[in-house]
Amino acid sequence: MNTIKVDINEVFENDTNPREITSDKFAKLVNSIKDAPWMLDIRPIVVNDDMVVLGGNMRLKACRQAGLKEVPIVKVSDLTEEQQKEFIIKDNVGFGQWDWDILGNDWDLEKLEEWGLELEITDPEYDSFADDSYTKKIDAPEYEPSDEKPELTDLVNTTKSNELVNKIQASEIDNNIKNFLIMAAQRHLEFDYSKIADFYAHAEPEVQELMEESALIIIDFQQAIAGGYVKLNQEITDRYLEEYGDEA
Repeated sequence: MNTIKVDINEVFENDTNPREITSDKFAKLVNSIKDAPWMLDIRPIVVNDDMVVLGGNMRLKACRQAGLKEVPIVKVSDLTEEQQKEFIIKDNVGFGQWDWDILGNDWDLEKLEEWGLELEITDPEYDSFADDSYTKKIDAPEYEPSDEKPELTDLVNTTKSNELVNKIQASEIDNNIKNFLIMAAQRHLEFDYSKIADFYAHAEPEVQELMEESALIIIDFQQAIAGGYVKLNQEITDRYLEEYGDEA
């Protein structure tokens, strides 16, 4: 299979190709082709006998956007329809992963981003807070208490937890292991936080304080962080407290 250059209008995009690209990445691809068109010779567009793209659908679209009149192609023949579908998917599958330590130490980060690589770096210069598409606001669930105080049995569903405890207690395993598993079974308690909010609203001050310390209700966001019930990246925490103070 040899690489040849053909008129770009002789090559047809594959409408059944499931691969998509964001407008931002597509713009970077167009710029990449404009800056380094020689890369197309190294990685030509793959087409079938009907000149429909099997590999490089987005590159072809970007080439049109970049104003290219000719594109290098490789034509593959004698592939079954099933093999063509397989090629389209496998050509778009990314195997392996990046070694971020090597990228961070040995490569120009601005160049990597310019070339279309999605950076996973926590450096403030590349922090997600620099992107307006992300929000610094933390939306915690809020419940409007009702006029009635629910029963304690309404606050938590113990069905699965009790089933496990009964099964553990009936077993003949070592008592120390048994006690550990009984404690672990409490993980399956299902709390109804809307009813817990109702109960809190009608509870005595001492009960309310203990519920807050147990993080069943979070009134003071900073206190919840200090108590270990809410753990955030320190920079996020600092920015939140700077903007919202002690509000929860």
